[in-house]
Parts: sequence; structure tokens; C-alpha cells
Amino acid sequence: MEQTEDVSQLRAILVNASGDVPLAQRFRALFSLKSLGKEGVNEAIDAIDEGFKDDSALLKHELAYVLGQTHNSYAVPSLQRVLKDEAQDPMVRHEAAEALGAIGDTGSLDLLRQYLENDPLEVIRQTCELAIARIEWEQSTSAKTEKLGKSEFESIDPAPPLPFENCKVDDLQRQLMSQSLPLFERYRAMFRLRDIGTQESVDALITGFTDPSALFRHEIAYVFGQLSDPRSVSALITVLKNENEEGMVRHEAAEALGSIATDEVMPVLQDFLKDKERVVRESAVVALDMYEYERSEEMEYVALPASTTV
Repeated sequence: MEQTEDVSQLRAILVNASGDVPLAQRFRALFSLKSLGKEGVNEAIDAIDEGFKDDSALLKHELAYVLGQTHNSYAVPSLQRVLKDEAQDPMVRHEAAEALGAIGDTGSLDLLRQYLENDPLEVIRQTCELAIARIEWEQSTSAKTEKLGKSEFESIDPAPPLPFENCKVDDLQRQLMSQSLPLFERYRAMFRLRDIGTQESVDALITGFTDPSALFRHEIAYVFGQLSDPRSVSALITVLKNENEEGMVRHEAAEALGSIATDEVMPVLQDFLKDKERVVRESAVVALDMYEYERSEEMEYVALPASTTV
């Protein structure tokens, strides 16, 4: 099948052209488009951008995340537009700002600084702070000289892990939880703890759920999804069940549980298919699909156009 036909079919799935495509299948189509976008297929970026017309904040936030992960500068105008659109859900705008940092677009620095200084929402200001710091770090001599090692995680994270020489878990936990440090430095400790991946480092990361920043807490849950470590399940369930917690944090906890996919996870996720918050309900749907994927023999979490009807 020609590449343009692949994109066209995946676009139709993503934007629900038929009106009856399950949400989980739309997510799978998105990750197929991400792979094409990473290869420089700009038509895939355009297809993802079309999804921002949808009314699901969960889907749109994932669109923005995926655009950042393509590391394709063609996506920058779309992400800038979403960040500027104050009618978008804050979770979506936050992800757009983070994606600009992931792409490393120096041309977005002025826009990010504008929203860092003026946006009324903490989650947007903090994300812009992180995106600016990441872009500036990538342009620094530190990016060329620090010994970070190769991570087993392929994601472009909001901050690089700290160098290998800063690897004592107790020290990393202190940096993780220090309110006096810039958020970027705390995130660097977070991602080094993720890469260590021991019981001690998992326990250190769990303490991050007590942080006052919803953005920070949501990133802790995201990291546990990457780790897929059963030792974090209890903490994630506690977060998901807390109706006083921000939706963006509970959503990330749900998806992390789907990635971990232990026996106890499925009934918990099923309980949240009727949660009062839409983003949590939809996250439970996607998480259950991820659960099935993790328990299957599928090689990749994608939708293959050749075997999909729309």
C-alpha cells in the first residue's frame, strides 16, 4: 500500500470520519501516524493536526504529545496555534507547550516566554518554564558534554535525566522534592530515578505524588507508565480513586495502570468507565485497550491500515 494511502486511511480512523470508530482504535491510528511523522512524512503531521477539531481533550492532548515526539519541525505552527488557543482545555495547551520543548524549537522561545510570564494558569506557566529550559539546555555545552548514557525509554522527555555521576537515590529524591530548585532540575532527578528503576527509586518517585504541583504529579504518573513496574500499582490506584485529584493526574494514573497490566488492574479500570470526569472515563477506555495489548502478542501498539476498515 502506498504511503499516501496509509496516511489517508489512518487520518480517517483518527478523525472518526465514519462516526463510529472506537476511541482506542483512534489512539492506535495516532501512534501509527506518529511513526510516519518521525520519518518526515509531513502528510502524517497534517492528519494529526486535523484531530484538534475533536471535542475530546484526552485525544487532543495525545495529539500534541505525539507531535512533539515526532521531533518534526513541520509540527511547530500547529503546536503554537494550540498553545495560543485559550479555548482549548489547559491539558491540551500544556501538552502543546511541552511538545515545542521536545522538538527543541528555538523559534518558539519568545512565545513560550510570553505565556510563562502572562498565562493565568499554573500548569501552562510551569510547562512553558520546562520547555524553555529544555530548549536552552539543548543549545548549551552541557548537552554535548554530560554523560547521560542511553536510556531504554525512547521518549523525548521534558528534561534529560541527570548525568550518571549523580546517581545516589537519596540525593536524587531530595532534588526531586526540593521546592527551592527550578522545576527543570527536579524533573532531571525524576527521569534519572526512572532510569535507575530499582525498588528504592520507585519508592522515591512515589513521594512525588505529594507535591503541590498537579503538573509534577501527572509527570510522576507518566513515568510509572513508562516503567511498567508492578511496585507502583498501589500508589497509582490511590491516585486514580482520589476524586479530589486533578483530572490530568488521574488520567495519567489510569493510563499507567493500563501499561502495567497486572491482574488487579483490569477490574479497577473497569470501575472508572463511568467516572464523572470525561477525561478519566476516556482514559479508562484507552487504558483497558493498552491492558489488552500488553497481555497480547502484538509487537506494536498501532493500527495497521491494511487490516483496518473504517
